[in-house]
Amino acid sequence: MKPHPSPPQCRSPGPHRPGRLSALLALLALGLAACSDDHAELDAWMAAQHATLPRTVEPFLPPPPFEPQAYQPGERVDPYQPSRLAGVLPRAEARPDTLLAAELKRPRQPLEDVPLDQMVMVGTLVRAARPQALLKVGPALFRVKVGDYLGPHYGRITAIAESGLDLREIVQDAAGDWVARPARLELQGQALTGAKDSR
Repeated sequence: MKPHPSPPQCRSPGPHRPGRLSALLALLALGLAACSDDHAELDAWMAAQHATLPRTVEPFLPPPPFEPQAYQPGERVDPYQPSRLAGVLPRAEARPDTLLAAELKRPRQPLEDVPLDQMVMVGTLVRAARPQALLKVGPALFRVKVGDYLGPHYGRITAIAESGLDLREIVQDAAGDWVARPARLELQGQALTGAKDSR
């Protein structure tokens, strides 16, 4: 039979070295002391900064009271100056609107409610030695003569020719006076198919 091996024997550690342990403890103490000094300096700086901060917020001052100032035009021209209006108003009062007054007294005619740009002159004819113009308004055909009225501006026919007809309209000028102005309706070469005689 083979003999059983003997179990391993535990060896006790050698004796401690007190000098090495003391050195480690001294280094640790120095490190803690250095950290304590750093924290103390940081606390002191924060306390100093906090002491310089304002404790309360200064209230805002109210705005100064608003004082309206009167407008001083100086040498600028006032469009509503009475002396400037005096040159226009007396003239309008001194000259009555005789043209318009005469037109308002007569009866209105049907084509005065139709703008000129909605009328088309399509031809002319002569009746009793008097020229007449044929006007097309929509599907309807009208015959007009000198002295008839067309359009919303009191347009009175003054002449009729094969090329067109002339009118005298009454409108207001920039000063507010009613004045006469010429107008013309040219002949248009459109067919009369489907036209209806309304007179």
